[in-house]
Amino acid sequence: MAANVLVDASFLIALLSRREADHKWADRQALRLPPPWKTCDAVLSEAFHLLGGIDGLSALLRRGAVVSSFRSDEATSPVLDLMDKYSNVPMSFADACLVRMTEILSDPVLLTTDDDFRIYRRHSRQVVPCVMPG
Repeated sequence: MAANVLVDASFLIALLSRREADHKWADRQALRLPPPWKTCDAVLSEAFHLLGGIDGLSALLRRGAVVSSFRSDEATSPVLDLMDKYSNVPMSFADACLVRMTEILSDPVLLTTDDDFRIYRRHSRQVVPCVMPG
């Protein structure tokens, strides 16, 4: 099992919204790779916005199941460099922060439904370790 389980907004949305096509997948992953899950403030902002409410995500944060554990102010240059490198995708700030987290945390794995993470590379050439549906 991974030492550091990271979560993207797409995973949080799939987990918290039964209407999402990947909801059952997210439920299975939550059991297989249980909290606490690490993320960044940009992901939380995106998830709160896309969920259109605070109940489910707030509960995960309050009980420590999701923890914001990345300081973008300490990684400004590497994060912006990633966004520049993948500007053709384009790479969001949240995605760049997550890729950077996989570079600095030991034994990471990212839970996401976002196929862009198949394109991104950590440390320039390494595949981002992800668990995705399908």
